[in-house]
Amino acid sequence: MIVAVRQAPRLAPAASAPVVRRESRQSAEMALFGLYEISKILNAPVRLESMLASVVNILTSFLAMRRGMIVVIDEAGEPEIVATAGWAGEVKGRPIDSLPQAVIDRIVATQTSLVVQDTAADPLFAGTPAAHDPSRVSFVGVPIKDDAKVIGTLSIDRVWDGSADIRIDEDLRFLAMVANLVGQAVRLHRVVAADRKRLIDERSRLEKALDEKPKPARIRIGTGGIVGDSPSVRRVMETISIVAPSNSTVLLRGESGTGKELFARAIHELSSRKAKPFVKLNCAAVSESVLESELFGHEKGAFTGAIALKPGRFELANGGTLLLDEIGEISPAFQSKLLRVLQEGEFERVGGTRTLKVDVRLICATNRDLEAAVAKGDFRADLYYRINVVPVFLPPLRERPGDIPLLARAFLDRFNRENSRRLSITDKALDLLGKCYFPGNVRELENCVRRTATLSRSDTIRREDFACAHGECLSATLWTGAHHVTADEQLTALKRGEVLVPGLRPPVSSFQPPQFEPPQNEPSAEGHVCEHAGPDCPALGHRAGEKERLIDAMEKSGWVQAKAARILGLTPRQIGYALKKHRVELKRF
Repeated sequence: MIVAVRQAPRLAPAASAPVVRRESRQSAEMALFGLYEISKILNAPVRLESMLASVVNILTSFLAMRRGMIVVIDEAGEPEIVATAGWAGEVKGRPIDSLPQAVIDRIVATQTSLVVQDTAADPLFAGTPAAHDPSRVSFVGVPIKDDAKVIGTLSIDRVWDGSADIRIDEDLRFLAMVANLVGQAVRLHRVVAADRKRLIDERSRLEKALDEKPKPARIRIGTGGIVGDSPSVRRVMETISIVAPSNSTVLLRGESGTGKELFARAIHELSSRKAKPFVKLNCAAVSESVLESELFGHEKGAFTGAIALKPGRFELANGGTLLLDEIGEISPAFQSKLLRVLQEGEFERVGGTRTLKVDVRLICATNRDLEAAVAKGDFRADLYYRINVVPVFLPPLRERPGDIPLLARAFLDRFNRENSRRLSITDKALDLLGKCYFPGNVRELENCVRRTATLSRSDTIRREDFACAHGECLSATLWTGAHHVTADEQLTALKRGEVLVPGLRPPVSSFQPPQFEPPQNEPSAEGHVCEHAGPDCPALGHRAGEKERLIDAMEKSGWVQAKAARILGLTPRQIGYALKKHRVELKRF
């Protein structure tokens, strides 16, 4: 009986133990669920202020609290972001009404939690609305850390009603875990913000550097001796500036006299090979037997007259650039020999057996219609594809009339330096030159300026000094096809407004130029223009150039290339080449 009585008091606590464990287990499950919900909020891709406000808002579901607050401080320890339930924003050092700065400083300085049973009686809350609250308000605050550094505070307050159900230690433990999650989120956002700022600053710096980078000057006398300020020349130079740094083979195409050698030299000077040799060879100027020796070289005694070893142009250009001008003129037999060098970069000298290997950047130039030559079998298709890697079309002088005054002055300056003279040219003389057609392009203009400068009797070249002003320009024979008619008869006929022989197309043009019908009335001296200028010359009104005639033929044929070719007397391949040359977009119906 005594044992039962003694045991009776011990049974009462034992009976209440399952209730305590059940409440503790429910509290732990609630805290775990709360941490899970908060972690989902912190992982959401939203602004930091909105994220912190959502965290405080969800705390009201798991804690007996009246108000919650998260304060994030800056490097100086001043409040930077404040988040309460449903609100968050930047305070930038401004005081917080509901939370004294002294409380924040205490938690940051001690790096420990702070619990205040009655805010009205604590000196930390003196002078705040909490000090005059008629209710008994308790305060719980924990530090938010980034590693060992405090970067903010997480706090709640509640009205104390004397209930024993509230356990401060459990609240502190739960708030400490939440503060740990918040600290990691704040650190991650700060890292991302710093990287974003760095990238934006870097981008701004690069954009500013690009804006401040000096724009490339318009091409005048400079690179490769090129003179020009027209849009067509600038487009070519822009293409060359892109192509030059690479080692790709370039094919310069254009009419005779358009300055293919100058543009080839410009490519060399703008490339990484500019310190190495620039070697050139006109393939049309030598016979096939001599061409092989010129390109590949020959051994001593290889043939009669070979008294010494001679390196070829490929050897001389090793490490540099080789220009093969008029490549369309080489024979089919020699094309196969050239193809091996272009593909393998190796060859043997004439009369030799040792294989030589070279590193040469190849630039080819031609005024021929290579597509038509391939179609006829005069030019190997495999060699065509090998050299036509980067085609660059050079504009004829008639498509850049604005460059004529610049070119004329440049040629006159060169003439003055070579002949120790001090000639100048008038604006009216330049206007006259600008109205000429110049079928020989820049080369013909240079010859015209030199001829006039040589025959000039004074130090100033005037309008009347040019042969065009007197109807004595012999270039008219290039456009009237005078096979059996003298130049004097042609000039006389032109003055009468007659055409003795049907016109010929220029030797390099891709398609047929218009048949000329000179004006019926002889122009006055003031309005006189170059005698070989047809009705398309700018001096006689609107000039329907090659592009305009091509577009007109395409429109008449319903944009069928084969029909347009018949209208212009060309092949469909030539029409395709002309469309590409003038950048004409095909219309689809």
